[in-house]
Parts: sequence; C-alpha cells; structure tokens
Amino acid sequence: MENLHYASLEAVADVLVGEPPFFDVPNLPSLDGVVAIARDLRELLFPGYGRSRSVGGDERFVESLRLLRHIESRLRIEIGRALEADRRLSLKLHTAESDSARPCRQQLTDAFLASLPRLKDDLRKDVSAAFDGDPAAKTSAEIVLCYPGIDAVTAYRIAHQLHTLGVPYLPRMLSEWAHRETGIDIHPGANIGPSFFIDHGTGVVIGETCVIGSGVTLYQGVTLGAWSFPRDEAGNLIRDQKRHPTLEDGVTVYSNASILGGDTVIGAGSLIGSGVTLSRSVPANTIVTIEKPSLKFRAAG
Repeated sequence: MENLHYASLEAVADVLVGEPPFFDVPNLPSLDGVVAIARDLRELLFPGYGRSRSVGGDERFVESLRLLRHIESRLRIEIGRALEADRRLSLKLHTAESDSARPCRQQLTDAFLASLPRLKDDLRKDVSAAFDGDPAAKTSAEIVLCYPGIDAVTAYRIAHQLHTLGVPYLPRMLSEWAHRETGIDIHPGANIGPSFFIDHGTGVVIGETCVIGSGVTLYQGVTLGAWSFPRDEAGNLIRDQKRHPTLEDGVTVYSNASILGGDTVIGAGSLIGSGVTLSRSVPANTIVTIEKPSLKFRAAG
C-alpha cells in the first residue's frame, strides 16, 4: 500500500483543487441525467415495459403526458449544458458562430420531441424484424424486454435524432452508455433504415459514416468499419469523409464478418458469411463465404 504523504484529507483536497482542471467548463452535461432521459424515453416509446403495472385508456394518456413533460424539462436542461460547453470550446478554438446562428435549447428540444412519433414507428418495425428473424422469439414483448439488440437500436435512434439536430455531446454520451450496457457499438452518425435487426449482438461495431438500408440483419461480432484514416498534408486526420461501408436493403451479415471502407457497397439482398473480411463492393443478391478449411482428426496421447 502506498504511503499517504498528506496529514489529512483536507490537504489532499487542497492539492486536487489546485491542479489544473481537465475541462474549463463549469457545467458539463450530466451522464446520469442523459441516461435518465433515455430510460424515460424508452418507457414512452414502449409503454408499460418499464413498470410494475400496466395502464390503459385515459390513464395511459395522462401518464404519457406527464412523462413527456418530465422528459422535456430534463432534456432542455441537458441540451442547454451541452450548448454552453460547446460554445465555450468554440470560443477557445476561435470557431464560434454568432449566437443568432445557433438554435436555442428550446428549439432543439421541441424539434426532438416532434420526431418521437416517427421514431416510435421505426422501432416498431425493428421489433417486428427481430420477431420475424428469430425463431427463438415467442412474442414481441419478449424481444422488447430481453433483447440487447433492441436496447442498442433504441438508444441509437434517440442519439441519431439528437445528432441530426446538431446537439453536441449528448448523442455520443448515449451511444457509449448503450455500448457499455449491451456490448453493441453504434455511432450516432450512422444512417440506419427501418426493420433493422441485430441478433445476439455482442461485439457489433457500426462506424460513424455507415449507411444501412431497410431490412438489414447483423449477427454478433460484425464490424462495419474504416479501412484507413486519411490525413492531410499537415498530418491531421481528415474527418468529413465517408470512411465506412454502405449496406443496401435486405443484406444479412453473419457473425464475425468485417466490412471495411467508405467505397465498399454491399448490394441489396446479399449475404455475407461468417468470418469474411471485405474491402470491395459486392453486387446485389450475392453470397460471399470463406471456403471451408479441412479438418484433421487424430487420436489423443
């Protein structure tokens, strides 16, 4: 055990306070607050799944309205914190926009809440795709309650909408929280169509500039990643460039396959087999597999 070189906790605190802070921003968004919003949104989008009792009729409307008002209040606070932190950083980097050009927290909150009906419709299609694609699923309720893929996709669709609106920090906070909870890593910048199903899910990685069509299925360990990270003449990463693949409608990618590169397009209806690594495009309705290795058997000992 290390020796404590301070006479008291007060002395330790004095040293810590005297150290330069990691962030020169007094009020960053709260991870606990953002996660609480996500949990409330899940309850709103899948009514009754987070409760010990069910409600119906007028009571459901009243309860949903109460929850929606609670979400609005908390979301407005966290968006406000994110905007202020982003503004301060922009001032340091001399890239700040005029305040008149920046949407306010209430505008962003209202725009996000207005998107919830469409978001709910997309999630309904995701649940249906999971039920249709997994013979082990007995009911849609089982999928919502038990499948980590639905948890990850729900968090992604919330985060993606915030990302699309230009809300800083919150989308990545949500996606990384979902990554820790489910083992599925979906960048909020990815564009994913409806009826999306991740089966099992552990180890799935979907990069920022991925484009995924409708009715796509991924299995565990799939990576939709970048082939390389190009740099400019000064050696800085070029950030605003498509680096991740496109999967057209109805593609299925089996376990531990890796599809890499921004120019790589997997044509509609194609099937990518387990363990395949691809960095070139594939025409529609193509099956890509690895030739099976031969097995050798011998007596032990």
